[in-house]
Amino acid sequence: MKRTVLIMAGGRGERFWPKSRKNRPKQFLSLTDDGKTMIQLTVDRIRQLVDIEDVYIATDRAYKALVQEQLPEIPEENILCEPVGRNTAPCVGLGAVHMAKKYGDAVMIVLPSDQLIKYNAIFLTALDDACAVAEQGDYLVTLGITPDRPETGYGYIKFLPDRPLDRAFAVERFVEKPDLETAKSYLAAEQYLWNSGMFVWKVSTILANIKRYLPETYAGLQRIREAIGTAEEQTVMERVFLGFQTVSIDYGVMEKAESIYTILGSFGWDDVGSWPAVERLQTSNEFGNVVNGNAVTVDTWRTVIQGGEKLIAAVGLEDMIVVDTPDALLICKKEHAGDIRKVLENLRICNCTEYL
Repeated sequence: MKRTVLIMAGGRGERFWPKSRKNRPKQFLSLTDDGKTMIQLTVDRIRQLVDIEDVYIATDRAYKALVQEQLPEIPEENILCEPVGRNTAPCVGLGAVHMAKKYGDAVMIVLPSDQLIKYNAIFLTALDDACAVAEQGDYLVTLGITPDRPETGYGYIKFLPDRPLDRAFAVERFVEKPDLETAKSYLAAEQYLWNSGMFVWKVSTILANIKRYLPETYAGLQRIREAIGTAEEQTVMERVFLGFQTVSIDYGVMEKAESIYTILGSFGWDDVGSWPAVERLQTSNEFGNVVNGNAVTVDTWRTVIQGGEKLIAAVGLEDMIVVDTPDALLICKKEHAGDIRKVLENLRICNCTEYL
């Protein structure tokens, strides 16, 4: 069966402010030592599994030019431009109806554009296994990550080790982000995986599930499908998408659906959610600092410093984040990195939109 990929690239990456901005969010930035952007790495990763003409990018229409600039090999008709963000369920549905229109049916791999994988060969094997399971029937397959720490920032998947299907296991339920003690119990139980947000299913299977659990969204998607390739496509897309419910594929479908299986993944996955993740991606010095740009440190430990030509002098810092850009400077304790979004909320309230 034909294999296709939908890469979701419409996010704003607000927790990576001030580097990540509304005109160039995180997925279009380079956060690794090789100089490639997050979305370029995502496409490179799956080239051995899927032909490039079968790769689709779903993004905000404001980012179409960035996609074309960074991924010139992607056919223009495969760049699906959302007129407004409505979370991942409409995004996945949009990709599915385009694939259904072109292929009739296919195996559909859904990937975020802003995750990093350390061991690509192992990752591709896991994806190949997931595709094999999806091809066998109306299964919804997710890649679960074997946890190596009690993480409170991720959702979890509880799987059933006694219900295997090839190399996959049946999923009992999805679990919201836990507190620390609960996360420790999940790690000890060895029956919980991190929810990676990566999925594999047949196009027909996901559309059937959207129809069952999100019928209004399904009806809108069918109107879009009918308009694909016609003179009315953009008009219909604009009108229908604005009316979609804002809902994630996890909440809208996966938490309610049946026949869900997971592949256990141990391939060096990182969702690169906020600035502290840089410590896992880049080499730290003997003091535990990750430094980029023109910087000098004195008695500074376990600190992330991201700058440019301007000299940054850090004295007596511990467990801090310092990010300097031409028009904005972030100074933040690591433990408060998740609160960077509040800065953007305040900027909106103050109408300081030039810094967003």
